[in-house]
Amino acid sequence: MEITKDYLASIIDHTLLKPNATAKDVDHLLEEAVMYHFGTVCIRPCDLRYVHHNLEGTGVKTCTVLGFPWGIQSIENKVKEAYAAVRDGADELDIVINRGYLKGGRHDLSKKELNDIVIRVNENIVIKAILETCELTEEEIKTACKIAEESGVDYVKTSTGLYEGATVKAVKLMHKTVPNLGVKASGGIKDWETAYKMIKAGATRIGTSSSVKILSEYMKKFPSEQAEEHKVD
Repeated sequence: MEITKDYLASIIDHTLLKPNATAKDVDHLLEEAVMYHFGTVCIRPCDLRYVHHNLEGTGVKTCTVLGFPWGIQSIENKVKEAYAAVRDGADELDIVINRGYLKGGRHDLSKKELNDIVIRVNENIVIKAILETCELTEEEIKTACKIAEESGVDYVKTSTGLYEGATVKAVKLMHKTVPNLGVKASGGIKDWETAYKMIKAGATRIGTSSSVKILSEYMKKFPSEQAEEHKVD
């Protein structure tokens, strides 16, 4: 595959989910997102209306999290969160799955909590299932990916960013298990070298709060790349 500066920016979810983030922090995130043309901003549900309003017409999409950070809300409450998020302007929803359902063999409930959201929101809404791969075995990762695919989501995502974060091994496994879904690598991706490894492993989306640093490092490494392309083996 080929990576250009524009492509790299377009697959980045520029993220701010810190519980103590201020309005000034949100404004700074928006300024960076528009300046660097990142694909989306991923922000807290409480920021959605403001962010959606301020991104209108910029081409940058709005993403938020549901069931964050542990995924332990009831299915009904996750559905309510989804309704509220779409109402407030979310283009994309990142849903933390209930790992207790998965580990306990309640795959019917694992599928239901995702599918109930998929069938109740506009089909244009992009939905990603956050697996928290560092807490799952390889078999559980594969099972979670298959459940996500059967539920109709668009992406599987490695992590919330609160634990170990993304690994190349997990991204490769996810991509191999569900090649028809997107894979979002998130958590601990703080530089271009790490982002590159994730993309090479199969990630089609990068979730990070170090977006500007990653893009800047890319441009320093490939300073002549305006329209040229950097090929990934």
